Amino acid sequence: MKESIIDKSCELFLNLGFKSVTMDEIAAAMGVSKKTIYKYFSNKTALVTSVTNTMFEKISCGIDHVCGIDLNPIDEIFAIKKLVMEHLKDEKSSPQYQLQKYYPKLFSSLKQKQFQIMQKCVIENLHKGVKMGLYRADIDVDFISRIYFLGVTGIKDNDMFPIKNHVMKNLMNQYLDYHLRGICTPKGILQLEKQLNEN
Repeated sequence: MKESIIDKSCELFLNLGFKSVTMDEIAAAMGVSKKTIYKYFSNKTALVTSVTNTMFEKISCGIDHVCGIDLNPIDEIFAIKKLVMEHLKDEKSSPQYQLQKYYPKLFSSLKQKQFQIMQKCVIENLHKGVKMGLYRADIDVDFISRIYFLGVTGIKDNDMFPIKNHVMKNLMNQYLDYHLRGICTPKGILQLEKQLNEN
């Protein structure tokens, strides 16, 4: 039952927002009493914490899987983007923005965990790209891995990119284009353009 509550809550939070969805609405959507939900979660914050941790674990496992396939680094970045977008359902409610606004402690802790996972993955991707001649040999790997994280999380800032004016999938493609053109060799640019045509 606990997993079912987390799954249904996740679906509702992503579609309607962490703030908007009430415990009553989750109970109604599941056809159970609110008391049943409180049996597993002491309050809404505990439920939001479980949902975000579960999403984080699923996405992290998915990223590990993609990185283990041994794709070329540019295809790998687009495969990870696709995986994240599938899990976050195109982010109709700007979940990151809502977490930051209404659950700042949780947001801060999640951001740290995201950074640690992404930093490792991006650094490996950059080294691999240089080795394969897809990325320039003179790039500063540490700087680029950090600026990449800032960019990926920055485009989810609802003040800068209001969700009503910007489709997340398009923003992600534009950001990856921007990021990769700055570090790619001519050989890498060809691979990037192939990916952009497919996406």
